[in-house]
Amino acid sequence: MRSQDHDRLFLSPPHLGRHELNYVHKAIEDNWVAPAGPNIAGFEADICQATGVAHCVALTSGTAAIHLGLILLGVEPGDEVLCPSFTFVATANPIRYLGATPVFVDSEADTWNMCPHRLREAITDRISRGKKPKALLLVHLYGMPARLPELLAIAAEYNLPVLEDAAEALGSRFNGQPLGSFGTVGVFSFNGNKILTTSGGGALVTNDAALAQRARFLATQAKDEAPHYQHSEVGYNYRLSNILAGIGRGQMELLDERVKRRREIFAWYQEHLANLPGLTVALDPELLGSRANRWLTTLLLDPAATAATPETLRQHLETRNIESRPLWKPLHLQPLFATAPMYGGEICADLFARGLCLPSGTALTEADLHRVAEAVREAL
Repeated sequence: MRSQDHDRLFLSPPHLGRHELNYVHKAIEDNWVAPAGPNIAGFEADICQATGVAHCVALTSGTAAIHLGLILLGVEPGDEVLCPSFTFVATANPIRYLGATPVFVDSEADTWNMCPHRLREAITDRISRGKKPKALLLVHLYGMPARLPELLAIAAEYNLPVLEDAAEALGSRFNGQPLGSFGTVGVFSFNGNKILTTSGGGALVTNDAALAQRARFLATQAKDEAPHYQHSEVGYNYRLSNILAGIGRGQMELLDERVKRRREIFAWYQEHLANLPGLTVALDPELLGSRANRWLTTLLLDPAATAATPETLRQHLETRNIESRPLWKPLHLQPLFATAPMYGGEICADLFARGLCLPSGTALTEADLHRVAEAVREAL
């Protein structure tokens, strides 16, 4: 069947529910269309309730949240920040915004997140060079909890503040505690491809009231207390609009349902792609205490057992009008960060060479999933 005979299946498209329009219509009726209004406060309260964190600041993107988070942790020009290599570029770009240097750390094979052994190696080596890192930026890749006990213990041992990038991990938990709530600062993304969306948006969460107040100040152009516009330091235009926060309020009502569906899709792929030569639906079983939101279902190909590669599989899926995507290309392999320090690198480079993300959107039907599985079988 020709590809145009089927509607396109996207990787992780937005999935709106029943109530977003109510909040958006109310904002328009009340003329609350600026980066102020009741939807923002309501959205922030919803995030606090879902994560158990005391304070939330709704922002224009997860990248903005990381940028402000690093500022709150005191990162300045010339500093170094520990960061996983196996992540999206938005994790590390804000380090560069501040004139600091990312120090990349390899993954470990079980969670694909930062390796505790490589982290300790990186810290001790940087200290031996007279450059103690300023902060640890850890990521929960594809919604899979990182090895939090080990990573947090190392950070505490060296007195490193932690910024927790949970952009892909809203609704994931470790030992029952929501991800994003473990660090000094946590961040979420509500980009169009995330498990919940505000079309574009993000949030910064913290249990420190002073840090939250500081984040709001910086996110609204750092306007001093005065009847006129007065500014004593650089600020940013990072506050979310009341309309987009309204979309977020409707989406937050569906969080549990969306996580449940993503996990069902992961389990479906596991069952229906079992026993294919050289293919593993990846990141399972979950480690003790971890509960991933399964934002994207991923697979790994074994070159010893199949001639298929992630790229040949991706191209075949395209012929069936199905979108897929390689795993994140490690940042230490990106031209942008070619001169940045890197500790390890073999594991995340191997994952990139062998992995692919499959369509995982919560609106996928049983027929859609069968269509993806059949295309994968054809390719292998």
